[in-house]
Amino acid sequence: MTPVLSRGFETSEYEARLQRVQGRMGDAHLDGILLTTEPEVRYFTGFFTQFWESPTRPWFVIVPLSGKPIAVIPEIGVSGMAATWVDDIHTWPAPRPEDDGISLLGSVIEGLPRRHGRLGVPLGHESILRMPLGDYQKLLDGLMGLEIIDVSEMLHQIRFIKSPVEIAKIAHVCELTSDAFEALPASMALGESERQICQRMRIDLLRRGADTTPYIISGSGPGGYDSIIMGPTDRIQETGDVLIIDTGTTFDGYFCDFDRNFAFGTADDAVRRAYDVVFAATGAGFAAARPGATTSDVWAAMWRVMEDGGALGNSVGRLGHGLGMQLTEWPSNTADDHTQLVPGAVITLEPGMEFAPGKQMVHEENIVITESGAEWISRRAPAELPVIT
Repeated sequence: MTPVLSRGFETSEYEARLQRVQGRMGDAHLDGILLTTEPEVRYFTGFFTQFWESPTRPWFVIVPLSGKPIAVIPEIGVSGMAATWVDDIHTWPAPRPEDDGISLLGSVIEGLPRRHGRLGVPLGHESILRMPLGDYQKLLDGLMGLEIIDVSEMLHQIRFIKSPVEIAKIAHVCELTSDAFEALPASMALGESERQICQRMRIDLLRRGADTTPYIISGSGPGGYDSIIMGPTDRIQETGDVLIIDTGTTFDGYFCDFDRNFAFGTADDAVRRAYDVVFAATGAGFAAARPGATTSDVWAAMWRVMEDGGALGNSVGRLGHGLGMQLTEWPSNTADDHTQLVPGAVITLEPGMEFAPGKQMVHEENIVITESGAEWISRRAPAELPVIT
């Protein structure tokens, strides 16, 4: 798969996304959908800015049943939104806490053609309202006769299927990150801290062409680690330690998300066996990931290998997830998720197990579903646990 290195998308990409969601909106009898979060706004408009890091101002986009998206945004964002394919832009002088765009937003929604009297808002699992709850209540109080419908699953399903250009961006950042992981052992040494190792990898990723590395975590310990979300720490790597590094690195707003494990000085038989088991589980998940199968089928294939390999449990709660504009996206690979895999879906395979009391081994790779099965978009980890000497 050849990465597309250009940034942004052609207008036709946004037109296709809009057509897909408006078709679903027609089936659901919706007059419009209200979007408030960065990935959803960016997905339908192309408005891409780091300014979302500021919590001061809310941003709104309305997707009508027909016609292009409508932006209701702070004045500070006018030039950026005008550079996208959106041309219907309404603004207010934010921040204005007494009425931070709410009356303006309400008037724009009221101006939508009333065909069904139903407005979609993502309210379910893995969705948030990026606006004060009090303001949301004021908005609802002012929208007379409009029924609010949860559209979180609809939006999840639409974003779950990536276009070829989206997949190419994810594949590109996976390639950069695979290169960085493969180069890392030559620069690591006993006596270094988790923080030192991860800082050096972050710098390397940027030099290789990544845009950001907002997520780089680690965990380490003698004979295994007990946490995969709390580091990097200043803990020094000693003989017998096992280190995991997991990164979510981006290119043009799209994430990779995979990890690698390393032993220092030596690795005992229990550690090596645990590594072999999760490596084999990843292969089983890959074989199960095909069109028509479900996330639960993938989960079962991986868990069967780990259970047979002596797993005491799994504290992560799932064995992988969707991937794209966010580090983790819907759905989850769990026993009861049952989301059907379709061509264009990008997911992670993340088998993890407690192989001894207080000791974990977790492995993660990124794949894309094609018409004929799955393809790796991260380069697989070594079949044997790397040992840093």
